[in-house]
Amino acid sequence: MRPVRTLGAMMAIAAVTFAAGCGGGDGKTGDAASGGKSVTVQAANGAVTVPAKPKRIVSLSPTHTETLFAIGAGPQVVAVDDYSNHPPDAPRTKLSGFKPNAEAVIAYKPDLVVVSDDLNGIVKSLEKVKIPVLLEPAVTKLDEAYDEINDLGQATGHAAEAKKLTDDMRASIRRTVAASSKAKGLSYYHELDNQLHSVTSGTFVGQVYGLFGLRNIADEADEASGEYPQLSREYLLKEDPDLIFLADTKCCGQSAATLAERPGWSDLDAVKNKGVVELDDDIASRWGPRLPEFVRVIGDAVQKVQ
Repeated sequence: MRPVRTLGAMMAIAAVTFAAGCGGGDGKTGDAASGGKSVTVQAANGAVTVPAKPKRIVSLSPTHTETLFAIGAGPQVVAVDDYSNHPPDAPRTKLSGFKPNAEAVIAYKPDLVVVSDDLNGIVKSLEKVKIPVLLEPAVTKLDEAYDEINDLGQATGHAAEAKKLTDDMRASIRRTVAASSKAKGLSYYHELDNQLHSVTSGTFVGQVYGLFGLRNIADEADEASGEYPQLSREYLLKEDPDLIFLADTKCCGQSAATLAERPGWSDLDAVKNKGVVELDDDIASRWGPRLPEFVRVIGDAVQKVQ
């Protein structure tokens, strides 16, 4: 189990909770207090014992909601948080992942709760009433993303499906990157919002771009700005990146057209050469089963610039 580090900046910027850390489910089976079978998963909050196949799961994380449905555990999910918008048939409620309320969660009578951050002390609050909680925080590396998917597979009785999903994800990402081998050296800017916040190569998103050998212009920003620096207009115009990826199309209504209207931006090579890529904010900020889609969009953009 790796340490948990809360990245408050990402919450404010991208409306997603990012904290580094994940578990490594050991898949041990034992006897629950009721005498039934149980599984122990090593999550960020320690060894968590859950029923072998929980029937009432509550997810307070959009990424983990996607994973639960992708591995076949959807029918076991009784409630998800208000930001869990994929898949469309997920049982979305008013439960908040940012300000979780223990009493509201308990009302759904869950036998497993999955979270990506321990906000408002939700983990201890639920543990006090003997409700198993898996804390599977946002990741910083690809292997950690696969590890968390396998954790959820073991915890829900879908270990085989989780392994197949991660195997498929790995293969898809390898194929996409291999097809874009000449991308090394191209520069890019990843935009989180229209205030010009970005990500460095040290973030999970930055490492995804790093698979292609792309150069991140945000890496040269003031170190005091952290991993999510706010870049200046002057700096961006000077750097003139080959590719611009907009991860603020939903939150801030940004597009290639709005970008061209910004003072001075119409002269950027990426704008003139159709190197502006409009991302789906959600896919670009989650580390779950749709990650290969994000990688493919990057790969397609690189192919065009090559």
